[in-house]
Order: sequence, then C-alpha cells, then structure tokens
Amino acid sequence: MARITVKLTPGARKNEVTGWDIDAAGERFLRVSVTAAPEKGKANAALIKLLSKHWSIPKSAIEIVRGETNRVKVIEVEGVDL
Repeated sequence: MARITVKLTPGARKNEVTGWDIDAAGERFLRVSVTAAPEKGKANAALIKLLSKHWSIPKSAIEIVRGETNRVKVIEVEGVDL
C-alpha cells in the first residue's frame, strides 16, 4: 500500500495527472487536475476515478485519508508501490 500526497486542481480544462513535483519542504507530491467543481465531493470522486483509470486499479483501492475539503490531499492506494 502506498500513501501519496496529491495537489488537486478542480475546475480545470481537462482531467489529467500532470506528474510529480516537490514542495517547499522538499516533499514529493502528485499534481492532478480535474474538470469537476469542488462541491459536494464531485472533485474528490473525479480524482479517484481518474487515478483508478491512470493506474488501472479499481476505485475501491483508492481512499482519501486526509484533506477531503482541501486541495492538498493524502490518499492511500492498494496495489501500487512507489
């Protein structure tokens, strides 16, 4: 199981996994953009759907463990080792 920090950009032009980046503290995070609006969990659902398609794993293997209402999220992913 992998624990990954994700920086999500909701309301983007297209759904895409932009790639890995490093924050000011030197920590790695994954940049992801989704077209869904950040309301009523729509952007979170779009994030999970996009990552499951990107990694070819079921949506049930991805869980947001921190940051439900924040652009910076921590997810746990079963079946992926980084």
